[in-house]
Parts: sequence; structure tokens; C-alpha cells
Amino acid sequence: MKNIIILGDGMSDYPVPELNGLTPLDAAHKPAIDLLSTHGELGLVKTIPNGIQPGSDTANLSVLGFDPSIYYTGRSPIEAVSMGINLESSDVTFRCNLVTLSEEDEYENKTMIDYGSDEISTEESSILIKSLQDKLGTDTITFYPGISYRHCVVWKVGPSNFSLVPPHDILEKKVKDYLPAKIGDSEIIYNLMINSISILKNHPVNKSRIERGLNPASSIWLWGNGKKLTLPSFKDKFGVDGAVISAVDLIKGIGICAGMKSIDVEGATGNIHTNFTGKANAAIKALDDYDFVYLHIEAPDECGHRHEVENKVRSIELIDEFVVAPIFKAMQKYDDFRIMILPDHPTPLSLRTHTSDPVPYIFYRHSNSNIINGSGKNYTEKNAAETGVYIEHGYTLIDKLMSKDDK
Repeated sequence: MKNIIILGDGMSDYPVPELNGLTPLDAAHKPAIDLLSTHGELGLVKTIPNGIQPGSDTANLSVLGFDPSIYYTGRSPIEAVSMGINLESSDVTFRCNLVTLSEEDEYENKTMIDYGSDEISTEESSILIKSLQDKLGTDTITFYPGISYRHCVVWKVGPSNFSLVPPHDILEKKVKDYLPAKIGDSEIIYNLMINSISILKNHPVNKSRIERGLNPASSIWLWGNGKKLTLPSFKDKFGVDGAVISAVDLIKGIGICAGMKSIDVEGATGNIHTNFTGKANAAIKALDDYDFVYLHIEAPDECGHRHEVENKVRSIELIDEFVVAPIFKAMQKYDDFRIMILPDHPTPLSLRTHTSDPVPYIFYRHSNSNIINGSGKNYTEKNAAETGVYIEHGYTLIDKLMSKDDK
């Protein structure tokens, strides 16, 4: 039995005035997804447990069958694993974004212009992170380069009781009310952020970016702190080998922690310009070697954060045309296969951040050439709610996919 989850990060949304009261899922032309929805099970699932902050970290753990309330230790240690950083149990890690802030003299008066510095290239950002390590790194604090604007800081034997805000949650807001406290251990984090300004301001990389009309990486922003993650083996839990395909270190890290194979795709990014066809082809090939594939696509989430209405609709259409359709066609060679499609969480355009609302899911099962009775409905948030199918504990959703019961 071949099984695949196709996850469109942040696809779910609220009705949007720019779309005449429709959601992006309503507005998108997505014949392949709608075919699977009408012939499969359609329902809602709550991926974020009560009392837990909505994020791709907690939500993807849930979709992969791991209860976030038990296993979640923070976002950045998951990304650190994907980056090949060897962590000790006493280490504390932080996501280190290269961000663009406005140009006021006082840090507190600056505004968050761009949480990813115009999606700075990995080549440029690696040079900047090296400069930050040379100037700000110590025996206990180390900067590690990642991909694009996403990097990592590790504090050896560090404290972990910080309350830090993701930069994508405060776009176009003054940073004053979202900075670490200037007392105790938090002051060290605060000073790292403040001191990064002088290092980055006149750096040749940033001068070049400004000359090319691009946002400079004017500061670091530290968040997502946590300690080393330990997960049960996916194979031990479900009895099959699995592979994960994603452009995002966070998702790769979850897969690696669960003993899954992380497959890289050339040209894969975390935005609408990703290599959709390459990801689909990688998934099709992986299904020959693995009984479970987790294919993660970040594009709708990024569009939600940036309030790019047309791009969010378009990203869903691209997923449909270049990912879902070819994968469904390729899987016809198997007598038995299952496909699940869902977002991890909503990223409403109106809010530009994640919410904990239940998300619509599709479960399509093709077994011995017999298709299960379907919902008869296209894939939208409203239609999913109208089915009355609701899964309270998101980490149990995968049991439908991995069940040996074909009835």
C-alpha cells in the first residue's frame, strides 16, 4: 500500500473581500484536488491542540502523528537537526532571521518591514552570518548559517525560559512591544539583536542589495527557542519506511528526528517560485522506494503572511496542476494507494499570521480498483464543515492513512 500526504502549508483561510467573500480555496481552479475531494472523505481536523501556539512546527508534528503537547520542545531545535547541527540536551537553540527594519536611530522605534529581507539568497546570507559569528560569537553562543533568511543560534548550557515573538507576526508594526526584556538572560538576546545592526549596516552584501533595489538584512531577529527534540521512529510507530520532501528546514528536521529520509529537490524554495514539478517528480520516485511520503509545500503560507491575495490563489492552483494531478496520475500504477491533502493550519490573509482553526482535509483511498464513497463536494472550508466530519485530535488523523483496514 502506497501512502502520501500532500500538505499545502497555510492553505486554509477566511473569506476575503478582494475575492468577493470567497476564500482562496473557494476561488482557486483546482480540478485535481476537487476530484479527490468529491470521491474521497472530506472533513475538518484540529491540528493545533488547545493551549498551544499555532505554528508549522506544532501543526506538522500533529499531521505526522506526534502529539505536540507531548513531544514539542520548540521550533529551532527541529531546524537545527536539518542543518546538521549536533545538539546536546543542555543546548538551547534560536531561529535567527535576517530581517529588514526601518531606519530610525533607536532600535525600539524601528518597524518590522520584512521578516526575510526580500528572501535574501543563501550565498549572501551565509556571508552575513559568518560576519556575525566573527563579531558576536562566543565560547557559548554560535551562529550557524541556514537557507535564505532562516538561520540558527545555539547557546550552550543556555536558559530556555524566553518568550520571543516570530517576526512574521509583527509585519509593519513597531518592534518596541515585541523585544526581549532588558533584564537577566533576556538582555543577552536583546543585545545580540541590537549589536547586529552595526555589523550589518555597512556590510558589502547589504550595500550591494540596496544598489539592486533589494531590502537589506539590517538586523537579526531571534525567536523559536527550544531544546533538542526526541521523537519515536516513524517506522516503529506505523510499520513502514517514510520519506519527507520539503524546502523548509523545520519539516526536514521533523522527518529526520522521526527516522525518515529527507529528500532534497533542486530549485525548491519556501515561496511561490518553488520547483513544483521537481517536488512532484521527487515524490513519485520516492513512492517506488517508500510506502509513505510526506510532501510539504510552503508557498500558500508565505502568501498569507505577505497578504498576497492573488498569489495565494495562484499557489493553490499551481499545487493542483503541477503536484496533485501528476502524482495522482502516476499512482494509478499501484493497485492500492491512499492520498491525504490538507494544510497544517490556516494563515488568513486578513491576519497575516497562523490561527488554530480546524482545517479541511481530504482522504482518498483507492483499493483493488474500488474507490470509497465520496463526499460529493469540492474542497473548501465551508464544504468540509458541512460534512459534519470532525477530528478533534489532529495527531490521530494519520491513522486513517496508515490503517491496514481497507473497508
